[in-house]
Amino acid sequence: MIIIESKRKKQESILKKNPNAIIADVTSKAEDGLVRFSPFYPHGGIPVPFSDGWEASCVESIWQGLKVFESTDIDTELFRNDTMKNIKRTSRKYGKPLGHRKGVNGTELLGYIEARKQIYIPTYRWVLEHKVKKIIERLREASQTRTIVLLDYDTNSDVDNAKKPLSHAFLIKAYVEGLYPYDDVSINSVDVKTDHFTNNNPIQLSLFD
Repeated sequence: MIIIESKRKKQESILKKNPNAIIADVTSKAEDGLVRFSPFYPHGGIPVPFSDGWEASCVESIWQGLKVFESTDIDTELFRNDTMKNIKRTSRKYGKPLGHRKGVNGTELLGYIEARKQIYIPTYRWVLEHKVKKIIERLREASQTRTIVLLDYDTNSDVDNAKKPLSHAFLIKAYVEGLYPYDDVSINSVDVKTDHFTNNNPIQLSLFD
């Protein structure tokens, strides 16, 4: 079983509610290889949706780079940002957001939720399938016998909720379990080794080596 909890919660409180759980920090502050799940992690070579020939360093740089504001258009320079810093583009600096451009050379602007569905989620899925596949396999196997708690700063799992950022931990859970928005994922489609989970540590178990 996989559940999502706020990174801001004390681990003692999480474990009190979920004894013997595996705590997996998937934020940009993770201290092990699970940091690779962060949308800010610079994997490199990530295709920019609707943009032939364009690639970016991380998911967040695509999401932020394709934003269009009252005072400025997209920022393709962000695609090369591999520092995990200074990626956000805010309305405080650029004015009212008008939408996300559907591709670098696109003429259509997507609304927030539609951009989430057509840009953010497909891009993050690409990373799950091409950059962290082995960790996904281990996570899927571990979740069959243990409770996995994914820590994220955002815990919103409603794709259509425009008031809160979407939790990428939810997207991990959805992909592993074959749930919306990844209904087409077969949970039995990968070959998983089982020798990575012999540690019975009740507090934390790294899913990456």
